[in-house]
Amino acid sequence: SFIPGYRPGKRTADYLEKVMFRITYVGAGFLALVAILPMMISNSLGVSPMVASFYGGTGLLIAVSVAFDLVQKIDSHLVMRNYTGLLEKS
Repeated sequence: SFIPGYRPGKRTADYLEKVMFRITYVGAGFLALVAILPMMISNSLGVSPMVASFYGGTGLLIAVSVAFDLVQKIDSHLVMRNYTGLLEKS
């Protein structure tokens, strides 16, 4: 692999370690927020903990993942439609 601006060796390893560190901590922060958010909403709105757990972190995480997957599939279908149009014209 080649990373522009970084020579292979120690500098590349340090750069990749720094990037992985950032990605890991941002992801961990997001997951912590998703886990705590339903409890905070339950306490602030006076909603029953049972209702808050129904809309809990796992369900929210699954819903967001499905939405991202849907957007990605729609995008790939639109790209394939454009390629099909290009192939028919030639």
